[in-house]
Amino acid sequence: MTTPVGVPTRHPMDPDPVPASKARAVFALGLVALLTGAFIGGVIPATMALLLARQAAREAYAADGYLLGSRRLTRGRRLAWAGIILALTSLVIAVIAGLLHVAGTPGQDFDANTD
Repeated sequence: MTTPVGVPTRHPMDPDPVPASKARAVFALGLVALLTGAFIGGVIPATMALLLARQAAREAYAADGYLLGSRRLTRGRRLAWAGIILALTSLVIAVIAGLLHVAGTPGQDFDANTD
């Protein structure tokens, strides 16, 4: 059996490449973070996704190409950061709305002849 030029040969004792389960979990947590980010609760799954993504990237590097799922890992990270950005945006909007509500309420109204 001959292999084309430039194609690396694989030893028969090498393990088969398998999908990384942590990459799937990072993607799922990133999606949850994006969906709940506007409610500020998305920060928790986003943080978990980013921490798990770091572990999964280290394991994928150590596996020398036998762990698959780098696209899911990248997409999960992006979704997690989008969830964090949504949470921060909604927090800023809530603070501004609260300040405008406090600033818009009038003080105590006294009679015209009261000092």
